[in-house]
Amino acid sequence: MAREGLPYILIPLLLAIVPLVLGYWPIALILIALTGFMAYFFRDPQRTVPTESGVIVSPADGRITRARALAPEDENSPIVVSIFLSPLDVHINRAPIAGTITNVTYTQGKFLMATNETASLVNEQNALTIQGADLTIVCKQIAGILARRIVCWKRAGDTVALGERFGLIKFSSRTDLILPPSVRLAVREGQRVKGGATVIGRIV
Repeated sequence: MAREGLPYILIPLLLAIVPLVLGYWPIALILIALTGFMAYFFRDPQRTVPTESGVIVSPADGRITRARALAPEDENSPIVVSIFLSPLDVHINRAPIAGTITNVTYTQGKFLMATNETASLVNEQNALTIQGADLTIVCKQIAGILARRIVCWKRAGDTVALGERFGLIKFSSRTDLILPPSVRLAVREGQRVKGGATVIGRIV
């Protein structure tokens, strides 16, 4: 479980003690159920990272809502892969490639629905630029309509391994990957992916 989830678990659990002692079972049960949901939400399962060389893995769990060139008419256009995370998905973010984080840029913004394509432009977000041995990519943590806190454990200059945890987004959110046109996508829109495990693309 992610350590950031501890306050969200302990507070409703402690609050449940009073109505439990006083015999207000409905209130106690609601608080206990909330505690269970928070423990589930902040889960941090182990993942088997692919050992294949030249792969890009998913930075998050969720459903792919966009996987195509930013400007389809331009053969040199970067590719954008957007992953929508519902409140039931694992919200830990993982490094899509191994490399060095050359830049981390946090931008305040709006809290539109994470499925809205303009969310990647106007919503609160944190963008990490990761320089690998063969390519450089940008991974964006984007807040959604419920998310109000983006957490990033890495700084510029840090190195990451393939599939390594680097942060999380609390509650519903979105994670975007901006890839060079040389990448061959291995996923499609509508597909569900797992962070650190599902291969998003391969370096050509």
